[in-house]
Amino acid sequence: MTPTHSLLRSLVPLVADLAEDLPERERYRRLLDALRSLLPCDAVALLRLQGEVLEPIAIDGLSSDTLGRRFRVAEHPRLAQLLAHGTALRFAPDSPLPDPYDGLVEHAGPLEVHDCMGCALVVGGSTWGLLTLDALAPGRFADPAHLQALQAFSNLAAATVAAAGRMRELEKNALDERQRAESWRQAALPDAARRPLLGQSPALRQLQKDIALVAPSELNVLITGETGVGKELVAQAVHAQSRRAGRPLVSVNCAALPETLVESELFGHVRGAFTGAAGERQGQFERADGGTLFLDEVGELSLAVQAKLLRVLQSGQLQRLGSDREHHVDVRIIAATNRPLEEAVRAGRMRADFFHRLSVYPLVVPPLRERGSDILLLCGYFLEENRSRLGAVAGAELNTVRLDAAAQAALLTCPWPGNVRELEHLISRGVLKALSRQRQRARVLTLTVQDLWPDAGDVLAAAPPRPAAPPSDDAPAQGLRSAVEAFERRSIELSLARHQGNWAAAARALQMDRANLQRLAKRLGCRLP
Repeated sequence: MTPTHSLLRSLVPLVADLAEDLPERERYRRLLDALRSLLPCDAVALLRLQGEVLEPIAIDGLSSDTLGRRFRVAEHPRLAQLLAHGTALRFAPDSPLPDPYDGLVEHAGPLEVHDCMGCALVVGGSTWGLLTLDALAPGRFADPAHLQALQAFSNLAAATVAAAGRMRELEKNALDERQRAESWRQAALPDAARRPLLGQSPALRQLQKDIALVAPSELNVLITGETGVGKELVAQAVHAQSRRAGRPLVSVNCAALPETLVESELFGHVRGAFTGAAGERQGQFERADGGTLFLDEVGELSLAVQAKLLRVLQSGQLQRLGSDREHHVDVRIIAATNRPLEEAVRAGRMRADFFHRLSVYPLVVPPLRERGSDILLLCGYFLEENRSRLGAVAGAELNTVRLDAAAQAALLTCPWPGNVRELEHLISRGVLKALSRQRQRARVLTLTVQDLWPDAGDVLAAAPPRPAAPPSDDAPAQGLRSAVEAFERRSIELSLARHQGNWAAAARALQMDRANLQRLAKRLGCRLP
């Protein structure tokens, strides 16, 4: 088959897809499938440019945590060159420039990429992002026809991206114009300015739907969840998607307020109101006027303060401490707690009327242990953060920080009592320990179970028990990698059996891409129904 015929065979289905009403993830999956059929390689990725950061939005052949990474263009010269070049570009196999995907190619171990090329996608006259292809074998893209094919393909890829964007706009037509514009503005902020609510699990998607539903309203919101789940991020997301997004979001940690200064902090004071009050001072309510006030750990407020807050919540009227003059504020309240406030009401530690004023629309943030493979996406985000921060501190020219298979399996089985905050700190410690044991500088730093938990038995002992068939007396001892592969094989076989051989349904249940699932099943030698 000639290159032209091969190109046409790949492009024709994508052209047909342009007129179809497809989910965005499915549209991008088909795009990458077509690219791999046109230009066989080990990994492909579609990255969207957000300010000075490239965000992977679809991958095939790369480790799951890649979707959680955010690549700062200034720190990745290959990605910067692709953006600057504009058209399809190949890097020589012996190029000294570090590759951002070194060690991330699925099932390849810590190997460095040896051949890669990519192309910028231009939508509406502006650079939208990148398509990248990577191969472990040097010379895979040596034929000049490969660059020509990628350039031709990129034009249709840009049309696919534009179609996905139009579909997204149609779905948002019911939103207020100001709300929609502010949502896009927030989405375009650089990663350093805010942290995203990362995840694709059903629990997190439901939370994101609830946020989108309540944010445009003026209802007070009570965010509940365990310590470290990200309640403040949820509050920021509600504010960012509200009509008040252009106004202040003022945060108050109620647990950190001294009892004697709570009123002054919240309502302000006038000169002479108490010893040390040398002048007038606005309280947090007045600072948040027109915007949102976030009351974190609201369950720590005393009954006396709750009674005074109730008047502000009901009428918007407040008095500064030591003053008789009324001030009116227009403030939306978002509160958060890790305590069961219903029990506090029954025990008399919280006023029922105050609780009901706060909990007009409750949002429950799921614990990390209920979010499945979101753990690996979050790991990717934290690994890339630490690569940038700690690599420079240690003087190591790190290209990639990755997790080995055993570490990924252990992370997925951990109970996570400290949730996302615990995971973030664990990854930071692990990168430091891995750097300290690295005798020679290497582009790829691989974290092991021992880097994350010096006593690996701790995490295994804390993990919830999993049902397993009792081993026979003559069964050979298994290494950890073999045990992980056996678990993966069994999970795939059970999911396929449960969905009667439907690969797409099985992939959704396992939270994987269908093509990746098929390749993994083939590699593991799964028994197919």
